[in-house]
Amino acid sequence: MPHSLPPRRSSRRARPRAGAVALVGLSLAVSLTACSDDSGGGGDGPTNGASGSDPRGQSLSWKSCPAPDQAQGTGDKPSPLPGGTRWQCATMRAPLDWKDPKGASIDLALIRAKAKDQGKRIGSLVFNFGGPGGSGVATLPAFGDTYETLRDRYDLVSFDPRGVGRSAPVECENPKQLDQYFAQDNTPDDEAERNEFVTGTKNFNAACEKNSRAVLPHVSTTDAARDMDLLRQVLGDKKLNYFGISYGTELGGVYAHLFPKKVGRAVFDAVVDPTENSEQGSLGQAKGFQLALDNFADDCVKQGEDCTIGNSRDAIEKRVAKLLKDLDTKPLPGLGERRLTQSAGTGGIAQALYSKDYWPYLREGLQQAYDGDGRVLMALSDAMNGRNEDGSYSNITAANVAINCADDKERYSMADVEKRLPEFREASPLFGDFLAWSLVSCTDWPVRGAASHPDVSAPGAPPILVVGNTGDPATPYEGAARMAKQLGKGVGVEITYKGQGHGSYDSGDACVRKAVDGYLLNGTVPKAGTVCG
Repeated sequence: MPHSLPPRRSSRRARPRAGAVALVGLSLAVSLTACSDDSGGGGDGPTNGASGSDPRGQSLSWKSCPAPDQAQGTGDKPSPLPGGTRWQCATMRAPLDWKDPKGASIDLALIRAKAKDQGKRIGSLVFNFGGPGGSGVATLPAFGDTYETLRDRYDLVSFDPRGVGRSAPVECENPKQLDQYFAQDNTPDDEAERNEFVTGTKNFNAACEKNSRAVLPHVSTTDAARDMDLLRQVLGDKKLNYFGISYGTELGGVYAHLFPKKVGRAVFDAVVDPTENSEQGSLGQAKGFQLALDNFADDCVKQGEDCTIGNSRDAIEKRVAKLLKDLDTKPLPGLGERRLTQSAGTGGIAQALYSKDYWPYLREGLQQAYDGDGRVLMALSDAMNGRNEDGSYSNITAANVAINCADDKERYSMADVEKRLPEFREASPLFGDFLAWSLVSCTDWPVRGAASHPDVSAPGAPPILVVGNTGDPATPYEGAARMAKQLGKGVGVEITYKGQGHGSYDSGDACVRKAVDGYLLNGTVPKAGTVCG
């Protein structure tokens, strides 16, 4: 079986049940680096120790980075960048409740790598890699080489958003409970399975409320956007220069809406559609993952004899469908004592569709599954769910659900899902049920959702570069144009990448890199409608 997978970014609303499709940067055996200050960072919950003081006046104490903790995904300390630059970490104090800025506070974990040429330094470039629920502190070092050109003139900075990683993390079920939770059937076919599904969801949500009651009302995207403006001030930047990927584009859009005059040079890549509610977003993802599966199958057929899983798109997809149907009643041996269920198999396939670099693993995993071995697909599923090699879990699922449910107003019943199933199945025979049933994740959530969709209108903001990928499974291409339009005339500048996978910049496409680097480094706005790839 393969020994490693490249890390990847995550998306919004892609997580069936507790949101199991989206994950930041986990792999079969690649452990991402992460850090916080030596005191343990922001892993503690809210405190009252700094109440009454203005957080804008705080000074950051940058120190060397330890290895990531369980909530961030575990692994080794971040390696130095080319030239020997070392990653530095700190914590920033922020109000737990932005409506009561002098009340209880939380610590947010930060990471940075200083610019190569401090004399030509523009400022900080803040990254959010998505999720919601992904640890920026863990992910940025893993992609350090990707952004080396941008480090010519920027300090590269990221953070664990509130509720994530070491920043007052949301905690729900323990590892044993999560193993059982992810093994349950996410696409119930009868009353018994529906009852089990509902019970599993209620138990998960109840555990979140029990273990994270104080934090849950304060993990919305609006809260995180206000944290980013505090970060801008504490870093000493007059404007926020920003690179948002996947859900990070939604966070960036909300920031631009709240603080249009504080936006510097900003790029949105793998763009969330801000006009959609949770149902529309999940339906769009069903179509997106189906498109990615079609593209995977077509690519496999082009491999000729090396494609052992079928000789046509139709043959490949029918065989995948049969595998998943069989797994519903006859799970395969997976990893250790755990078995590859239909839910794990579907999730593992979805995980592999996030990047064309994953497609060889998917071919191998499917062939092994056809031969009775579910280890590769199980490993992909584990990566998706944030399961660490030692059996512990990062808090990606807990944070993802908490942030989504804090943001999304809609609450769906079982009857709502059953009514919508035909439309989801038409969008994707393989992923439709999986994504339709994910709509009940917030049904019993203890915190009310804020809105049907985010407001990203940003009149008065400078140009924001919006990059859409035609083959993106998790944030379908159409969302880029809608984001650009919602940002407003003269603000959203859309360019297109004709490619595969989730995101564009890290594809390495020279045209995309030229457009993004040119804007961030030199302020050169590319022509709207530019097409790359």
